[in-house]
Amino acid sequence: MPEIKVLDQYTIDNIAAGEVVERPSSVVKELVENAIDAKANAITIEIKEGGIKFIRVTDNGIGIEKEQIPTAFLRHATSKIRNVNDLLNVSSLGFRGEALSSIAAVGQVELISKTADSLSGTRYEIQGGKETAMEEIGCPEGTTFIVRNLFYNVPARRKFLKTAMTEASYIEAMIRQLSMSHPEISFKFVHNHQNKLATPGNGNLKDVIYHIYGRDIAKNLLECTSDTNNMTVRGYIGKPMISRGNRGYENYFVNGRYIKNAIISRAIEDAYKTYNMVHKYPFTTLMITVPQTSLDVNVHPTKMEVRFSDGEILYRVIYDAVRQALQQKNLIPNVKLENQKMKKESSVKKESVPEPFEILRRKQAIRTAHLGAQSKQEIDALIPSKPISASRTKKAEEDTKQGENHNIKNEIKEEIRTQMRSVEEIPLYQTSNEKQISLIDEPEIKEQLKPKFTVIGQLFATYWLMEMEDKFYIMDQHAAHEKVNYEKLISSLKKKEIYSQQLAPPLILSLSMKEADTLKQYQAAFERLGFVVEEFGGREYCIRAVPANLYGLEEQEVFIELLDSVIEEGVMTDMDVITDKIASMSCKAAVKGNQRISRLEVEHLLDDLMNCENPYTCPHGRPTMISMTKTEIEKKFKRIV
Repeated sequence: MPEIKVLDQYTIDNIAAGEVVERPSSVVKELVENAIDAKANAITIEIKEGGIKFIRVTDNGIGIEKEQIPTAFLRHATSKIRNVNDLLNVSSLGFRGEALSSIAAVGQVELISKTADSLSGTRYEIQGGKETAMEEIGCPEGTTFIVRNLFYNVPARRKFLKTAMTEASYIEAMIRQLSMSHPEISFKFVHNHQNKLATPGNGNLKDVIYHIYGRDIAKNLLECTSDTNNMTVRGYIGKPMISRGNRGYENYFVNGRYIKNAIISRAIEDAYKTYNMVHKYPFTTLMITVPQTSLDVNVHPTKMEVRFSDGEILYRVIYDAVRQALQQKNLIPNVKLENQKMKKESSVKKESVPEPFEILRRKQAIRTAHLGAQSKQEIDALIPSKPISASRTKKAEEDTKQGENHNIKNEIKEEIRTQMRSVEEIPLYQTSNEKQISLIDEPEIKEQLKPKFTVIGQLFATYWLMEMEDKFYIMDQHAAHEKVNYEKLISSLKKKEIYSQQLAPPLILSLSMKEADTLKQYQAAFERLGFVVEEFGGREYCIRAVPANLYGLEEQEVFIELLDSVIEEGVMTDMDVITDKIASMSCKAAVKGNQRISRLEVEHLLDDLMNCENPYTCPHGRPTMISMTKTEIEKKFKRIV
């Protein structure tokens, strides 16, 4: 057995640092929490290159005495607790005494601090856990921490960091959380000399939300309050109309500490059931206060998780508070009445799909380039319907041998007319600029080659009843329109024929650094779809154009859903995967169930559906049509036993 030895202090410090300092945001979190515990009411955080190269946290708190500065960097040195019993009543954000020693073990740290009763301040340097300088310096009251070259002495850890922008987005998200949990403190965040976030510090939570998330969120908030079972809930929840596609906007704080907890998330999301659509998550900023003795905050090194002694009571208190806030408000959204834009859509012709439409769709292919077929075999392959008589087949062979194909075309035309003569003709939509290669009478044959449904009527303002030959069909108008929109956009993407529609006026959005980073990372994918998005200064971004096929919808909502979707999927490098996912969301443009459409519109829809590569299911896998044969119906009525 290998000899057991005690590790050296340097190795011990690096192991401890690995538990506390995961990335630059971990450093900022620990330093800002210490500033809050030092009773600061103004905190400035400045970083460069995502915090990898440079972090500076400045506060106007009570400062650190000169004699205690070296002690502060020792492991398990803290002013927050004195013995194990204090762990049950700890109320400060930082208390483990591991933060400064862990940061100093993997970074080059400079500390400048001054207390109110000191004439001068103290400048202290420590690198890799070793003290390098300590001197007096003139400075204002408070503390400044500067951390340079994080993980400079642990290159294996440094290479696992993300890009500078991504690391900065983690820091911004953390500062947002601390800003909301402490509205009485003014926070300022600067990245690469650019102001990214500033809060007023006036104690008004709604003002903080406005400065972080912008006007659209702030104007759709509901106040949420509750005081029961020695627990209080205070804060704001969002109306269902501002729900998002991920949990990124679910913020809740327990005794002033931002955490993630399955019980609380479940209570919030259950309260929103019947208000939110499936896979939609609410906006919340809730301050939850519970007795200090009923939770344990000492269960995770980063203090992101806590343990509750009675989770059932906590669930019920939060659920009731959120549900009551929703039930007491009018949540009917205001809808702007706008003229719907008339759009011309060109049909995309495909060769064939499986039964039951294969024969009809094969006939439709005749009016494409295949009309140039010269041999009987080619023609038979295109028209696998009723067999042509032996005498006419023989005549066709003779005409082909002689190079006289005029009679063949007449035979084809006559054969199709014979088969279609008994079917009621329905006017079908046709684009005016459609160009096709045809050697026969184009206007007449075009109608005859289409699948001919007789539209009977509409059921429940959603399903269309039709018959064709000896079958009865029911079509779901929403599923059918979804499929048409989906295949058209996919086809346009493949052909690079996506067109943008300019917005006047353009839409202005407030994006977080993470959202902005995601947008920048997948800018090409959004441009391929027809979105034109530009920076507008600060956190604002301007949507100047949207895909033409989405124009007239809630363009802002569609864009945010797409952005949330990409964020939720994580790292995706396959552009086809991205565009395919985004294309599936164009289904929002589809006509809805319980929405009245005219008979002419459904005829146009049928025409487009039959031109789809797969007209049988929508992009989500639901059937677009179901059918029954005449025989099956007659059996149901006992006409056939």
